[in-house]
Amino acid sequence: MIEYIHANSSGNISLADMAKVAELTPHHLATLFTKATGLSPHQYVLRVRIERAKIHLADDRLSIAEVSKLVGFRTQEHFTKVFRKVVGVTPSKFREELASDASRETSSA
Repeated sequence: MIEYIHANSSGNISLADMAKVAELTPHHLATLFTKATGLSPHQYVLRVRIERAKIHLADDRLSIAEVSKLVGFRTQEHFTKVFRKVVGVTPSKFREELASDASRETSSA
C-alpha cells in the first residue's frame, strides 16, 4: 500500500481506491494502516505530498501554486494550511529558509 501511495500521491487517492488495491474493506484497511504506520491513510498521503513539496520548493522557478498542484492539492490555500501544520512554517517561509541556508553554505565554502 505504501508503494501505491507514493506512486499515486499527486493524484486523487481515495480510501476506497486504496481498499480496492489492498482487497480489503475501507474500514479494515484504515484500521490496519493506522496500526502499522501510526497515521490514518489520509494523513499519510498528506505527509507524502508535503515531503514531495519540500523537494519542489527548492526549485525557485516553480511558483507555490505550481508546487501545490504538482503534489496533488486542489488549492494553494489548502496546501499552505497543511504544509504549515506539518512543517511548522508556510511554503514561502520554507523556501526562504532553503535559500538562506544555501547562501550560507556558498559563503562558507
